[in-house]
Amino acid sequence: MDDPDFKPLGAHGTPQLRKYPRVRVSAPFPCALARVGMVKKGAVEQGLGIIYDLSTKGVRVMTEAVITPGDRIAMQLRLPDQAASMVIEAATVRWGKEHTYGVEFEGLSPNDNKHILAFMTHQSKSGPRVSA
Repeated sequence: MDDPDFKPLGAHGTPQLRKYPRVRVSAPFPCALARVGMVKKGAVEQGLGIIYDLSTKGVRVMTEAVITPGDRIAMQLRLPDQAASMVIEAATVRWGKEHTYGVEFEGLSPNDNKHILAFMTHQSKSGPRVSA
């Protein structure tokens, strides 16, 4: 289920290799996603997913939706400590393996960025941070 570049931070303070740190979510949470732009013939246009880790630049999501690397998608997600959902209007699927995908956000509003950073800070205090 893990992608090959997904390595936890070592106990001895292994240097951070990732430009934008991400955290493993202690309790995975749902999201909704939909393809942006051209729809492939016979493909699912929208679906639900479960987010397993998160950074200010993207997420790792498991979904049954038919998406492939290079697809542009929109996402709606609500962080566990957030009252309202945030909408990510554009993101790109960067990799995929067995219904698990790495998705890079194309831009976040300052408010969404603030919520994600606060959530990451809370998660890093209660669980492991992911480095590579």
